[in-house]
Amino acid sequence: MYSNILVAVDVDHPETGAGALELARAMAAEGASITALYVLEALPSYATQYLPEEHLSNRVTEFTNVLAAELGNPEGVTPKVVTGHSGATIVDYATDHGVDCIVISSHKPGLQDFFLGSTAARVVRHSPCSVHVIR
Repeated sequence: MYSNILVAVDVDHPETGAGALELARAMAAEGASITALYVLEALPSYATQYLPEEHLSNRVTEFTNVLAAELGNPEGVTPKVVTGHSGATIVDYATDHGVDCIVISSHKPGLQDFFLGSTAARVVRHSPCSVHVIR
């Protein structure tokens, strides 16, 4: 049983989030903390210089609300949105917050995954803790 579980969620594929959340609850120890994390891809710096200062914080707030709604506002789950590159940011968040298990969904690999690697593969290779991958 795990006490601090991170569920990596993609708001573009909400159907995978429900299954990952269900698995996280099944593996959670009593009183465990579960965080649903969405990584908002960072905008390039050459583009952000033309945006208002509050643009990033507004996007994070908006996507936090979208994440909570798509998951059905589950009790006992903290929705969190951060910016960065998906694979690296998930691993960094897990390291910084003492996560002892990451639950992440993976799609069936295509040719592009053999050359670039998927987010799930990157998390598995670099994670500081256990990783459960759902297909």
